Amino acid sequence: MTLSSGRYRVVQWATGNVGSRALRRAIEHPQIDLVGVYVHSADKVGRDAGELCGIGRTGIAATNAIEDVVALRPDCVMYMPQYTNYDEVCRLLESGINVVTTRTEFLNPASMDPSLRARVEAACRRGDTSIHSTGCSPGFATEALPLLLTSLQRRLDHVSINEFADNASRNSPQMLFEVMGFGQPPGRPMQARLNHLRDAFGPSLQLVASTVGKPLERVEVSGGVGIARQDTRIAAGRVPAGTVAAMRTIVSGTHGGKPLASFTATWYVSSDVETDDGEHWEFRQSGWRLLVRGDVPLDVSITYPVAPEDYADMTPGLTAHIPLNTVPYICDAPAGIRTSVDLPRIIPIFGEVRT
Repeated sequence: MTLSSGRYRVVQWATGNVGSRALRRAIEHPQIDLVGVYVHSADKVGRDAGELCGIGRTGIAATNAIEDVVALRPDCVMYMPQYTNYDEVCRLLESGINVVTTRTEFLNPASMDPSLRARVEAACRRGDTSIHSTGCSPGFATEALPLLLTSLQRRLDHVSINEFADNASRNSPQMLFEVMGFGQPPGRPMQARLNHLRDAFGPSLQLVASTVGKPLERVEVSGGVGIARQDTRIAAGRVPAGTVAAMRTIVSGTHGGKPLASFTATWYVSSDVETDDGEHWEFRQSGWRLLVRGDVPLDVSITYPVAPEDYADMTPGLTAHIPLNTVPYICDAPAGIRTSVDLPRIIPIFGEVRT
């Protein structure tokens, strides 16, 4: 694919933690013209885009009406809400607007509900548009990296993706204690979390496996929690002894009756825990470790060399920057639901920061 050297008119959809970072970087991007912002909160409507992401005024006012977005005739919408609204997505696509999103529902069309897939693909055909799901995980860590590493192989026995997230320095009490369940009694049901990660990461693993000619026959999920041995003070508050201080979820797939691919998420606020499965868990710095077993065995680790006090400011970029870098590629892609396998290697365009 040869990208055009032109400019791209973009609307940022949603301005939460990740969305506001994407908004700021879109304003600064040398090849992007931000033309609109969609917000969900009534108190954000009418506010300047620059104000919503902490920089100078841009003259672009936020809206909560999809009609306003369609009327702007952008080349692409960066769609980053908390939940996917298929009516919104299809309206954008059939209006001639490409979509790049951090939502995981479009990572692998083969894993989608057939009726929803048909509806989205029909909207793409009507609008001659494309849609692409991406992010750091799932996305970069579960697709781009494994495919890069397997390019060295002529025999693949197993690939494991291990994600570590130390949340002790994250000052987000509602997210950590209420949504994720840290600091809660260990009896809290885990099935919702297990189902969420299976649905988010299973399609990504299946995409990689199918691409290299080893489609997964079955995808399973399991998990457990680590119970704090002592009271622990973190940036968001107190985690009492006897409550959840770590959680591990494993999404794994088989091919030919043997394990072929797995994703293990170990998220924690303390490593001083008693695991409920009785197993010894590995705790590492935040980042990823990928192990490839084949005729060229590989052990690759990625961490973030930032100070703890800078960690919270860095992390939104992990998810926000990839969609922005993908905008030119998805705008120039053939109509349809496009995966990381369909698109070429994403190469960012850098330039002087515009503020």
